[in-house]
Amino acid sequence: MELYTPIFVLGGIGAAFVIVSMIVGAIAGPKRYNRTKLQAYECGIDPTPQPVGGGRFTVKYYLTAMLFIVFDIEVIFLVPWAVHLDALGIFGLVVMVLFLVNVSIAYAYEWRRGGLEWN
Repeated sequence: MELYTPIFVLGGIGAAFVIVSMIVGAIAGPKRYNRTKLQAYECGIDPTPQPVGGGRFTVKYYLTAMLFIVFDIEVIFLVPWAVHLDALGIFGLVVMVLFLVNVSIAYAYEWRRGGLEWN
């Protein structure tokens, strides 16, 4: 458990910093609200109207998000595996091949759905 003490201390310092910053900002910050400050801000122009239930996103948005998740998960697992490849041996190699097969299925689905075509 003592190996995790620095991690817990760092997490506590980070949480304390967030809490203290929010409290100081709430106490010391200006409190002059008006109609203009409470409106949504979109790059200096008037916000575009949205339907009552929110706007619809195109399928392209979800395909791009899925592609990001596939590559993100791949990198998160491949980098530590590559660092400790010698210690893992043949078992680590077999497990990583199975993982890459699963990732390749998601990648092939994304490719087939047109997620790699940037129009």
